Amino acid sequence: MNETTVDKVIIVEGTSDKKKVKKIVKEPVEIICTNGTISLTKLDELIEMLFEKDVYILVDADDAGEKLRKQFRREFPEAEHLYIDRMYREVATAPQRHLATVLLGANIDVHTEFLEWTD
Repeated sequence: MNETTVDKVIIVEGTSDKKKVKKIVKEPVEIICTNGTISLTKLDELIEMLFEKDVYILVDADDAGEKLRKQFRREFPEAEHLYIDRMYREVATAPQRHLATVLLGANIDVHTEFLEWTD
């Protein structure tokens, strides 16, 4: 079996975020968890690994998420930042339809059933 090259990477905070996003996304993407924080050394390794890929930052709309987002903005300005509505606070608890809409807005293919009013 040959490996397909994945050109899109979504960076999330936790494993529950990863599971939720993975379920919604239709195209092959790599989803990386930071587990809430990331050291400068780990971030440098990540940046090197992600060179020439489309990178999306999807973190919680809270203080910890904003801190992580600022770190990525400073160290990896090429990344595109995706935002959930602040009323949902966490990626893991945001309605699937909302996440699907956010991802689709970044040209990430999603399963169409997540765009329907079912949440």
